[in-house]
Amino acid sequence: MNFKKPKFWDHSGLSFWSIILYPFSLLFLVTSLVIRLLKTQKKFPIPVICVGNIYLGGTGKTPLALEIFKIVKSSGKNPGFIKKGYDYLYDEIQMLEKIGKTYLNKNRKEAISELISLKHDVAILDDGFQDFSIKKDFSILCFNSNQLIGNGFLIPSGPLRQTFQSIKQAECVVINGTKNLEFEDKIKKINENIKIFYSKYKIKNLDKFKNKKVLAFAGIGNPSNFFELLKKNNINVKETISYPDHYNYSEEDYGFLIKKKEQDVLLATTEKDYCRLNEKMKNSFDYIDVELEIDNKNEFINLINSKL
Repeated sequence: MNFKKPKFWDHSGLSFWSIILYPFSLLFLVTSLVIRLLKTQKKFPIPVICVGNIYLGGTGKTPLALEIFKIVKSSGKNPGFIKKGYDYLYDEIQMLEKIGKTYLNKNRKEAISELISLKHDVAILDDGFQDFSIKKDFSILCFNSNQLIGNGFLIPSGPLRQTFQSIKQAECVVINGTKNLEFEDKIKKINENIKIFYSKYKIKNLDKFKNKKVLAFAGIGNPSNFFELLKKNNINVKETISYPDHYNYSEEDYGFLIKKKEQDVLLATTEKDYCRLNEKMKNSFDYIDVELEIDNKNEFINLINSKL
């Protein structure tokens, strides 16, 4: 799946396209409500932790799921990841499988059952907040401070998979980026008991890119967030190229990018993009290796452990 987000999704207020597409958003809402009413939730005998979002793409679910896996593993538990088994998600699947067993199935309930049968005692869902067939023991919603909820409309007139009111169904919010008290207030008006944390990315291989000219390219939910991270870390970004989310790089793309490298420019992308490159491309390109840092991490760890 190659999906490039419409620019109007992140423009505040109404736009021509958000108005034109609004009837389809209403249809999306009604369909979602009907599906939810028809679903019967299944409760599992182990804790199910869901790392989800309501803004479509680019909120940092997978890095947070990886961090939660480490926390749960450190507590002495044997966690496993649950991921929808779609081919276009293989980049995220590779990232998860680097540190833990990942169970893939288009039916998450079946994946959790398999996980339990193989002696895992905690299931971590990378995505799945909108899967109403599963009773979650702890749900976390991810946001990025640059986009938050965009224009606030549901798909396709906006970027939301559910209305903002769905925050009622979560116990925790993690906002990647800068502190936003106004957004916190909006959240608390809907769910006063929800826990709010902030996170940021730290570049682990920063020295590799110091004093170098860099062409940065990315095919993720919000490429601009990646480019901003590089500039904040004083990386000399000479050019940026955005591709659709989960983009499959072709030989033609490789040829185009390699010409840039011949101009004494280092080519850098995200780890997620790097997973989608073939071996020849990997030998020519570098990726920015980041780790997620959570503010008030001890409090976050205690919160996760309390759900196990």
